[in-house]
Amino acid sequence: MSSIKMRISAAGDVLDVKSLIEQVMESGRMKDKATGQLIPANYIQTLTVAVNDKVMVEANLSVAVSKNPYINVKVPGKKGDKVTIAYTTNEGKTDTQTETA
Repeated sequence: MSSIKMRISAAGDVLDVKSLIEQVMESGRMKDKATGQLIPANYIQTLTVAVNDKVMVEANLSVAVSKNPYINVKVPGKKGDKVTIAYTTNEGKTDTQTETA
């Protein structure tokens, strides 16, 4: 099951893509309260939004983004287009979600 939840609404030639990504977004600077050890960094490093396999948005994120980030973008497209959101973490984990507008 994908960690990306997505909702898409079409208005004319614009798609409003709203997504919620379940991700811990650890900075690597916080300590575990039980052990006192640093919690390793784990955050989304790259994010892409594509419409019909054409990349419309590329973003480089960092530790400054909150846990479980909400991403909202408006991209060119119309009802029936296929929208894909994909991300890669600094640890190499990837996830992808595709839905039809």
